[in-house]
Amino acid sequence: MQHVFIIGSRGLPAQYGGFETFVEELVKHQQSSNLKYHVACLSNTEHETHFEHLGADCFTIKAPKLGPARVIAYDMMAINYCLKMVKEQRISNPIFYLLGNTIGAFIGRFVKKIHAVGGHLFVNPDGLEWKRSKWSKPVQAYLKYAEKCMANQADLVISDNIGIETYIKNSYPTAKTRFIAYGTDTQVSSLTAKDQKIRTYFEKWDLTEKGYYLIVGRFVPENNYETAIREFMLSETKRDLVVICNHEGNAYFDTLRAKTQFDMDERVKFVGTVYDRDLLNYVRENTFAYIHGHEVGGTNPGLLEALGHTDLNLVFGVDFNKSVAQSSAYYWTKEAGNLASLINDVDKQSDFKALGEQARAIIKESYTWEKIVGEYEELFLHES
Repeated sequence: MQHVFIIGSRGLPAQYGGFETFVEELVKHQQSSNLKYHVACLSNTEHETHFEHLGADCFTIKAPKLGPARVIAYDMMAINYCLKMVKEQRISNPIFYLLGNTIGAFIGRFVKKIHAVGGHLFVNPDGLEWKRSKWSKPVQAYLKYAEKCMANQADLVISDNIGIETYIKNSYPTAKTRFIAYGTDTQVSSLTAKDQKIRTYFEKWDLTEKGYYLIVGRFVPENNYETAIREFMLSETKRDLVVICNHEGNAYFDTLRAKTQFDMDERVKFVGTVYDRDLLNYVRENTFAYIHGHEVGGTNPGLLEALGHTDLNLVFGVDFNKSVAQSSAYYWTKEAGNLASLINDVDKQSDFKALGEQARAIIKESYTWEKIVGEYEELFLHES
């Protein structure tokens, strides 16, 4: 039996973002009976208690509330508890799969402990976290240093985007790397235009099928909301712009409004978050076009979901995005007028079925969870 300890996500059941969804899908689609997953779960109330979820052994870690440093304490405590389990249960050849670089500056001591019990440390660096604008300069400097420490000391660095793997190889030539993509759900919405849930939602926001452009994603500056909204407002389209994000109570919302004055354009509609997967898929499938502005990171789940459900995708042209969408999307830049011109061009057309089919083919070939989980299981069982 190969034991894999997964550390760095908030845990299961998944209620948050990319890492949590990844862990959920990894255990849900488990194919081999020779694997046992142990998943760290951040808790505010319980510590070192166990429960089972989808066959995985989940354990809680109550990390002290230290602001941004809490995630560092959480990862350290989780690794130490996993080491304790390995010793008590006499587990041989354990794999420690650490999601994120946060504790990189302190990883040396833990690598020694992991190797001492015959284990291996695999790391997923996520994206270029140190580039995110939400961090202060000192925090960015720490995260860059943490990335360096992790890349140079881990037994294997697993990237979910070719662009990230290339960056790691170029930046840290001694690092051993592996590319395994992120996955996505390809199931179409079961809802139809006649369903009351759809009609209620569309009437609430005064929407019509194919009558809107769509943005979905975390509400942070590096996702280029300012450029996307400003350019949309410059365009001549009569369609709406529907923005699905966590904008409520976010100071960036007021900053963005002051910079763009989007509240003066009745086409721009911030509609909050949508946690109903079936509803969200319907909204994606019936948008005229999806606008993707993510600039920092690896394979973004939102882009995969768009390619799986939307025919026309207008994507910010960085390597990370291009390596995923390839020729199935149109690309834009931050140059003034670039996206507005693109919107004006596509807005006059109506049939993008061929692009949609190409996007779905990319997803089916490279990004289904079944394929991704199969690659992980092969890695865990044969390359540890």
